[in-house]
Amino acid sequence: MNKDGIRALLTEVLTDMGVEDPQINLERPRDPSHGDVATNVAMTLASALRRPPRAIAEEIVERIGTDVPGVDGVEIAGPGFLNFRLSADSVAGAIPQILRAGDGYGRSDVGEGRPQMVEFVSANPTGPLHLGHGRQAALGDGIASLLDWCGWSVHREYYYNDAGVQIERLARSVWIRYQQALGADVELPEDAYHGDYVADIAATVRKEYGDQFAGEETAEALDAMRIVAVREMRANQDTDLHDFRVYFDEYFLESSLYSDRAVEETVAALRETGLVYERDGATWLRTTEYGDDKDRVMIKSDGSATYFLPDVAYHRNKWNRGFHHVINVQGSDHHGTVARVRAGLQALGLPAGYPEYVLHQMVRVERDGQEVKFSKRAGSYTTIRDLMDEVGVDVTRYFLQMRKPEGHLVFDLDMALDQSEKNPVYKVQYAHARMCSIFRKAGEDINTWAGEAADVALLTHDQELELVKQLAEFPQVVERAATARATHLMCDYLEQTAGAVNSWYHAGNPTRNPELAVLAQDPALREARLALTQAVRIVLRNGLSILGIDAPYEMIRDPDADDGVAGAPGSPPSTSDSDD
Repeated sequence: MNKDGIRALLTEVLTDMGVEDPQINLERPRDPSHGDVATNVAMTLASALRRPPRAIAEEIVERIGTDVPGVDGVEIAGPGFLNFRLSADSVAGAIPQILRAGDGYGRSDVGEGRPQMVEFVSANPTGPLHLGHGRQAALGDGIASLLDWCGWSVHREYYYNDAGVQIERLARSVWIRYQQALGADVELPEDAYHGDYVADIAATVRKEYGDQFAGEETAEALDAMRIVAVREMRANQDTDLHDFRVYFDEYFLESSLYSDRAVEETVAALRETGLVYERDGATWLRTTEYGDDKDRVMIKSDGSATYFLPDVAYHRNKWNRGFHHVINVQGSDHHGTVARVRAGLQALGLPAGYPEYVLHQMVRVERDGQEVKFSKRAGSYTTIRDLMDEVGVDVTRYFLQMRKPEGHLVFDLDMALDQSEKNPVYKVQYAHARMCSIFRKAGEDINTWAGEAADVALLTHDQELELVKQLAEFPQVVERAATARATHLMCDYLEQTAGAVNSWYHAGNPTRNPELAVLAQDPALREARLALTQAVRIVLRNGLSILGIDAPYEMIRDPDADDGVAGAPGSPPSTSDSDD
């Protein structure tokens, strides 16, 4: 008996009680003394059945009876909670399911193969990716991965703002650096881009064009600067994202909205709604009709489009491409654009609430409680490349996903550089490596050992069974995290699981508790505990995979360090066999 079995049992009972299509929420109680599976279904049905919740719960228990295979008992708690106690062999029965599913354990078909776009990062190609972009990259990739695990057909998209004022400002900044390199006495304005990367781009222009553009600032010169600058910055950003293990199915260019006439067609479609009007020489859309706090300018008096117009055209394009489920992962500075973009789309007949937004707060890197900046390459901010080089990809990705997006993130360098179990990502990786170490000690190949002969009913110790219950929660956690667009829920689960694994592992120290040793003397018990070990490894590996983080097979501990490990920052440490 497992959660699915309990849900089926309750559905049958409630159907007999006259409840149509009962919605049953099952949870694992925080306190093990409250049983193994709990539900509040009696309380949720009180209004529909017009009966006290406890009376409903009593009838459910009576109808279930006392002779249900795999269930040791059902208790009523408080106002009407139902707590199920499972037999030890029912709990342990989750292990064969995990072993059979392997890499697929935790996957589901909730999405039914429907297309789901996740747009994230979408940085202007005007400078290196900063920490906010890095948080977007980690969150967006993690959310996309969770949705993929839940059966959605996920499309990762990057929107390049390769048109507009900021690109022109970058081109002029490069032109000035180019002139300076040729010996001209010209100053870089305050509102220009000041990072060292601008001088690097200017050097590339000089290498390709020589001194062809020396002197007067011409349209031809600025166009060359723009082309080279966008090309170089796109390559730079692509390299950083590749090294950060983030990949996209499509890079969508803002400029294509103009060349393909999508902006022009969007204006025409909006005019047909009767909500467009002219005022002060500008063209406005009456977005207040759909909840915006004020009407928005689409086309300025000089004939150029505002940011609002191509945003609406771009999302109309998404809808027309068949992406009726879209999540935009963006910084909190985009908060003001949400209502206006949705209003523009509603004016075009698209549903309210489209697209969905996940807005995240910025990142502050600290050491000893003080803000840290690594370099001046970008001019005024720390880049994601700086952070990756300092602490490594695994730590960077994990730390950027382990807090709610709407909360400010303080990236604690002291913790990030601590290569011990005080560092949450290493704690999880250590637990995985320890499971691999157990198999090495047993002389088994963890990649081929299947455990078909293991009698998991022999696992009866409370600590073993609590660990199995934790592993059995994994599919529900994946689904819950995907639904909430919350990668931090996966981080929380992995840390809790690693804690339970380490407690079980240390409790089985052969010198202290030989009866709990994983590699037991009894062959059948040894096989059963190896099955549990393999199940642990599968769950940890799958969870880390969702977050885009490596699951190391081996980690080498430094015996001279205080719970630390050897190895350069950024390289996962590893636990040697002597640690087991």
